[in-house]
Amino acid sequence: MMDAYRKGWALRYLREAKAELEAAHKIPYMASSLVVEAIRKARNAIYYSLGEPAFIEILIRDEVAKNLGTDDSVLRFLIDIETMVQQLAQIEEVNGDVMMKQADSIIDIATDIVETLTQEKFENLS
Repeated sequence: MMDAYRKGWALRYLREAKAELEAAHKIPYMASSLVVEAIRKARNAIYYSLGEPAFIEILIRDEVAKNLGTDDSVLRFLIDIETMVQQLAQIEEVNGDVMMKQADSIIDIATDIVETLTQEKFENLS
């Protein structure tokens, strides 16, 4: 069972991720930084849903450092998101439309994860 603290942070990060992506659509000259922030916040929402974010970050860093790959689909997904965030943070020019579509997909997946683990429908929250 998830405690109220983690649930609150997961839902907050999810709302902020959606707001960042919406802003990216409205402000094209800031889209690349807003998309990166949206993905980071979606990642944080997932981390808070799964447990203590600091421990999850350590687990992911250790798995990436091992560079062996994993059969665990959830861990592989989290590693892929982390890799994407790191790559985007280093790229100055990003194809905005492609990145917005990828960010939208990640936020949709994060929404599914958060809704499942918090047992709350996101549409009811504002």
